[in-house]
Amino acid sequence: MKHESQRRHVVDLCLELSRRGYFAGTGGNIMLRIDADLVAVTPSAIDYHAMKPADVCVLRLTDLRQTDGEGTPSVESSLHAGVLRARPESGCSIHTHQPVASALALLGEEIAVPPPWRATLGARLPVVGYAPSGSGWLAWKFSRKVRGDVNAYLMHNHGILCCGRDSDAAMQAVDDLEALARSLLDQRIRHRVTSASPAMEQALQRTRDALHTRATA
Repeated sequence: MKHESQRRHVVDLCLELSRRGYFAGTGGNIMLRIDADLVAVTPSAIDYHAMKPADVCVLRLTDLRQTDGEGTPSVESSLHAGVLRARPESGCSIHTHQPVASALALLGEEIAVPPPWRATLGARLPVVGYAPSGSGWLAWKFSRKVRGDVNAYLMHNHGILCCGRDSDAAMQAVDDLEALARSLLDQRIRHRVTSASPAMEQALQRTRDALHTRATA
């Protein structure tokens, strides 16, 4: 099997993202740069707990032609490839539907990043407008938002995408984005509580409790 170590690494990343609650079932995908010409990408519609290194697809970055792998490449391959083409210094791109950051993406608002998270995420979180999953339209819309100083993107009604110089940096961005989203949503909920009715206050408090329960799980 060609590029076994990189393909095995993709499997390990998927299992770790699942363990952290960022991937579920077949949801979420990864592209890992192998070299200047080739990338490894998660296969489509395979449960990550059943995935084998041989299932991971090897593609040419320029045209996404598959050169190895038993699986069918993720429908989001064009999305990831656009990021890695635009960011040649980036070695890994991760797309998740992680719960708290995905909730933040639903707001459809570009976010100013507080100082503690700027080193990994960038100064602002751009919002990519909604387009159907796996579509060329989505890949095109995303490509217009990619910046060299931004490592995290909110995808309206879809999820998030993070990238980094390697898989460790991309994973750190995923973690930091979830922490930032939790902090921002908690602030908004606390602000709403001050003017809420008793019934709404209870509902908002349950939401806050859920945020903090997930943070410590």
